[in-house]
Amino acid sequence: MSIRNLDDLLAEGVSGRRVLVRADLNVPLDKQTGEITDDGRIRAVLPTLSALVSAGAKVVVCSHLGRPKGAPDPQFSLRPVAGRLGELLDAPVHFAEDTVGDSARSTVDALADGQVALLENLRFNKGETSKDDAERGAFADQLATFGDAYVDDAFGAVHRKHASVYDVPARLPHVAGRLVLREVEVLSKLTGQPERPYVVVLGGSKVSDKLAVIEALLPTVDRLLIGGGMCFTFLKAQGHEVGTSLLEKEMVETCGNLIERSGGKIMLPVDVVAADAFAPDAAHDTVPADGIPSHRVGLDIGPETVAGFAAALSQAKTIFWNGPMGVFEMPAFAAGTRGVAEAVAKADAFSVVGGGDSAAAVRALGLDESSFGHISTGGGASLEYLEGKTLPGIAALEK
Repeated sequence: MSIRNLDDLLAEGVSGRRVLVRADLNVPLDKQTGEITDDGRIRAVLPTLSALVSAGAKVVVCSHLGRPKGAPDPQFSLRPVAGRLGELLDAPVHFAEDTVGDSARSTVDALADGQVALLENLRFNKGETSKDDAERGAFADQLATFGDAYVDDAFGAVHRKHASVYDVPARLPHVAGRLVLREVEVLSKLTGQPERPYVVVLGGSKVSDKLAVIEALLPTVDRLLIGGGMCFTFLKAQGHEVGTSLLEKEMVETCGNLIERSGGKIMLPVDVVAADAFAPDAAHDTVPADGIPSHRVGLDIGPETVAGFAAALSQAKTIFWNGPMGVFEMPAFAAGTRGVAEAVAKADAFSVVGGGDSAAAVRALGLDESSFGHISTGGGASLEYLEGKTLPGIAALEK
């Protein structure tokens, strides 16, 4: 990767300089209490922030959270993140009440060497996500005044052509942070010459969301294991009844073609957990994948499928997993995701968990994160990288 990195910037010296860091602090918050339920993304940026703090930089962190409508919205405030970031850094994090306004200006101006400030949610400004180059550029101009240099450590956002990701690097000396560098190094192993057998596990709800990555991976993988809600469209393509399970009718023919073209690489569930309703306390039992009752909804893969997937994973030398196998947030339908996650962790292989819900599942189920080779912070970004797409944030760093 022809990108300057954090070590290059540190070698030049950052003491007393303002460094604008684009982080991905888009963490889940409890809707009732507003408390952070998973701080994985905050912890992921700590190596970069700690290095800058130790070197005496004035660190200005910016991030988005959720999808506000281009205006301030209290439910998407980064204030709780500032508190948690301060705890993890063991130092106060000064919080700006706005992104590029008076509060941001005074907060940044007051920073001493080695101190950290966090700006309010970038997406409270329309310019951050605007498709209009001029509007986006104007916002980037304002952000860029807060830094003498720019560090992108937000891998989860590099697939977005947003002001803080794409336009700010054109206005400041720029480098990749520790996290972004690690993510690209890991994913490049998967797109280069992965050690074989190379097994990919895909879950999640929709085939349409994963179609491009399936098309890109089929020629290169040895086995492709498919679970989650997307499996039911594949099962329908095989002529099976799927009851009231999630189904993309317009994708059935496509799935049939993929199965036919795969040459036996695609492995589908042989049993599923079918329930009377989409509810945590719904009556349910395990049924054959070709025998789902017409009134029932499939909410997880079954134990025979877990065993089959685990057997395939045990033979792998390289593994990529993206997407849960079922509705893991409901304990009754979490066994499939847990079983597959444990099989990935146990395999004598280089394993990559592709961010998003998969990473959340690892933490929610209490699994040992160190059992996996790498847990990505970017679900969408990791998929687009594997598809071979140009990621705007990476392209901007390469210029």
